[in-house]
Amino acid sequence: MKVKVNDNVLVITGKYKGKQGKVLKTYPDDKKVIVEGVNIVHKHEKARRANETSKIVTEEAPIDVSNVEVVCDKCGKATRVAHTVIDGKKVRVCKKCGASLDKAYVKKVKQAAAEEEAPKKRTRKRSKKAEEAAPETAPEGEKE
Repeated sequence: MKVKVNDNVLVITGKYKGKQGKVLKTYPDDKKVIVEGVNIVHKHEKARRANETSKIVTEEAPIDVSNVEVVCDKCGKATRVAHTVIDGKKVRVCKKCGASLDKAYVKKVKQAAAEEEAPKKRTRKRSKKAEEAAPETAPEGEKE
């Protein structure tokens, strides 16, 4: 299955066609997923104790994974999922724009890019003050 928990998906067939939601749970053996706000069913719950009351509960039921498509975060379109090997890691990729669909991998790539672009030098406030004060005193010493 190419759909994972917390993916944003679009329902492409059935009663809830066109509705988007987050994947709450997956059942890979049955090839089914539970999507937030999709395939709502009513269950009758009987009172089991004397102080409880019977009630009707609404909850999401599983739908087949072939009825949903993953929505790309970058381009916002429903897309098929492709796989690519990046840095020795198999990553899910959007077929339309090429962006990574694995959120954990996207965070690591962004952090690595930020570190490469602008490495920040950590200095204490005391050492900054000392550095600022030192250049001012050094030129005066040269003048004498």
